[in-house]
Amino acid sequence: MTKILIIYTGGTIGMVNNPLTGALIPFDFAQIQQNVPELARLNYQIGVHSFDPIMDSSNMDPSVWAEIARIIKSEYESYDGFVVLHGSDTMAFTASALSFMLENLDKPVVLTGSQLPIGEIRTDAKENLITALEIVARKDDGVAMVPEVCIYFDYQLFRGNRSIKYNSEKFEAFQSPNYHILAEAGVNLSFYTNYILPHPKGKLEVQSNFNANIGVLKMYPGITPQAVQAVTRSGVDAIVMETFGSGNTTTASWFIDSLQEALDQGKLIIDISQCQGGSVELGKYETSKKLQQMGIVSGYDMTFEATVTKLMYLMGKGLTTAEIASLMEQNLRGELTA
Repeated sequence: MTKILIIYTGGTIGMVNNPLTGALIPFDFAQIQQNVPELARLNYQIGVHSFDPIMDSSNMDPSVWAEIARIIKSEYESYDGFVVLHGSDTMAFTASALSFMLENLDKPVVLTGSQLPIGEIRTDAKENLITALEIVARKDDGVAMVPEVCIYFDYQLFRGNRSIKYNSEKFEAFQSPNYHILAEAGVNLSFYTNYILPHPKGKLEVQSNFNANIGVLKMYPGITPQAVQAVTRSGVDAIVMETFGSGNTTTASWFIDSLQEALDQGKLIIDISQCQGGSVELGKYETSKKLQQMGIVSGYDMTFEATVTKLMYLMGKGLTTAEIASLMEQNLRGELTA
């Protein structure tokens, strides 16, 4: 019998109405089959690990990512795969972080949640949960169909580190703007195997040391020296710079000087686009030529979520600045197209 571990961290999916007050309260996921009786028809052996206390996803941080990874590692040989129930607001960050932490992952880790609580009549929670379990259970010649960290939401399976939450009101909450979906749930489950990562050959390794000392500099027309230098002169170790279009910024001398000062202090600066689709191409326009010459690192088509978590992950490995810069521009877990 297929064995799947559900890791319940919190989020809307695990809420029901309190019959006395009408307020939303978490239900005990140890009794999940009482709340979702359809699970009995799947004929899976389901284990449940609930966080105590459960967390709103806005409170997620690297220590919680490390705890999820620890649970997966400790139960890795006992289960065929894992479903992580998680609030949707920071789900893409957690999925991206786990993709980097779980090196040589050979089993599915599917994050899902819902926009409406599981107790609501029109809830999307049951479909998301049931299909996530079916995806984890699906095998081809005895091996998992999707040996990577994914997000399943509203009939589509996304690579975790390619995903963004783009809508807070629709059931279709997530998109993967720069990468094809991995599977789609219709009458049948359709897997797009050409886009799924190959099975690794090594043993699962978990790296859970993260350095979160990162600043974010988002460009906008009229940005002032004070706004820029509040980030570049701060005590952060690295800066994620969200630029225009394909990686462009103002060419004002004070701005270039501010970036150079940060680089001279040993800070890494990663250039990603504010656009959800497309890629950074440093040097394509005059407005990014100087950045390329200075040694600004290209984030190519990585999402903000993947860029931040990958940077934290690499900085936590004790690598040199040059090594981190090089690895940021390399495809480690399918997170970028260089």
